[in-house]
Amino acid sequence: MEMTEQFERTAREIEERVKPQIEEAKRKMNDLNDQVTTYVKANPGKCVLGAIAAGFIIGRIARR
Repeated sequence: MEMTEQFERTAREIEERVKPQIEEAKRKMNDLNDQVTTYVKANPGKCVLGAIAAGFIIGRIARR
């Protein structure tokens, strides 16, 4: 029983240390998503051309 309690305590301690970092990562990912969405809406042509170029390059690499 004591070992289980120790594991639970250790898990809670790890969660307390990691949770703020996870929340910060979520916030940064949401900010990045907003920035990308705004850019794509403002520059749809560039984004389509970039996607075509990336697909072409990936296709050439995959063909080898």
